[in-house]
Amino acid sequence: MVAGMNSATGGPAPRPAGRLAEGVRPYLEPAPLAALFLGISSGFPFAMVGATLASRLAEDGIDKKSVTAFALIFLVYNVKFLWAWAVEGVRLPLLHRLGQRVSWMMLAGVLVIAAVVNLGLVDPAADLGATVRAALLLGLAGATYDIIIDAYRIEILEPRQLGVGAGMSQYGWRIGASAAGGLALILAQRYGWSIAYVACAGFALPAMVAALLFGEPARHREIARRRGLGEVSQAIVGPFVEFFRRQGAWLVLLFILVHKIGDTLANLTFRLLFNDLGYSKTEIALYDVGVGFWALLAGVFVGGVLYARMGLKRSVLLSLVLMGVSNLAFAGLAAAGHSNAAMAGAIGFENFASGIGGVTIVAYFSALTDLRFTAAQYALISAAASIAGRLMTGTTAGALIEAIGYVPFYLLTTLAALPGIILFWLMMRAGLIDRSIGDAGTVGGEDVSKARTS
Repeated sequence: MVAGMNSATGGPAPRPAGRLAEGVRPYLEPAPLAALFLGISSGFPFAMVGATLASRLAEDGIDKKSVTAFALIFLVYNVKFLWAWAVEGVRLPLLHRLGQRVSWMMLAGVLVIAAVVNLGLVDPAADLGATVRAALLLGLAGATYDIIIDAYRIEILEPRQLGVGAGMSQYGWRIGASAAGGLALILAQRYGWSIAYVACAGFALPAMVAALLFGEPARHREIARRRGLGEVSQAIVGPFVEFFRRQGAWLVLLFILVHKIGDTLANLTFRLLFNDLGYSKTEIALYDVGVGFWALLAGVFVGGVLYARMGLKRSVLLSLVLMGVSNLAFAGLAAAGHSNAAMAGAIGFENFASGIGGVTIVAYFSALTDLRFTAAQYALISAAASIAGRLMTGTTAGALIEAIGYVPFYLLTTLAALPGIILFWLMMRAGLIDRSIGDAGTVGGEDVSKARTS
């Protein structure tokens, strides 16, 4: 063959720069770009209640059991499917002229801003109960924001864009969580926690602006308007009936429940480890935000390549393995002690693996939804995805760390990833992955799981 010729077409082989441009182009389309801004606003409330509040409580001398118990606030995210039907169909007075999705985006965004400011104004050392109530309010507002953000993202993306859109959403989520978390630490060091929280409330704006600019999603399919008890009942029950009528639905739900136990259990304890190893706020911001951010960017890009080359099923399986193994890096950091190199390596690998999983797994979960019930079904899926890990973190993580130490704890979280890996492999062999896809993930009747070699 003549050098520089394409074996498939006989024409000139694309140059490396051309291949790179082709790979980047899908990320620059309007819908994936909108997904980036949606992700920013989705990620930052998690940081305000999670890592940032953990640092704040630890600084005030609150014991580890109480700090990790705040992870139970995130259980609000795990029951958000209970009111997701309202986001689907309740028309907001005055705002409904903007469209069903856009009007709810505006309302939820304002609620999140108010809740973040409120949490910033309480003093955990003086009144821990008030801090719990403020964190719970932010959890409720953030969960509602997540419902509308997820539904909006899925409905503005074409089926072919689900992988790219999931990647951009993960970029945004990490930008929002990391930037808000890092900014909060820096501002808290100089001006105090109240100013830090008020400033970070602005991270709610990108999703609101994106919705106003992009408008109502073209793929949004409204079910019957809520005019009577029958229609309300259908709105509440319909999403669950449709999902559980699918073959293997209970196994799919079981996978969703267990696939992220180890990852969730470990992630919500990282700040405790950093604090006990003596890292300063500046060091945490540098490595957790700096190194972690760039590793995440690399992981999302690699995840998009793997999704395109390997197909949905094999890329999901690989990402599950990488996410499980990433917890071993934190066992190594705990054993090494205060080591900047070890911290950079652990955070880098964890974010790289999470970036890959954020593309492949989120694309699969998005494809599971029916466009009539996008908000309610994705709320159920995303809520179930981390409930086991959050329950275990809030009730046992702190006690486990105190009882067995950090190294055995992170080894245990690595083992906790095995059930999800094994179950997904068995589902692949049984053909249940293909049969679980909803119409949000179909192209002319063809499953996205079959769109590439799998």
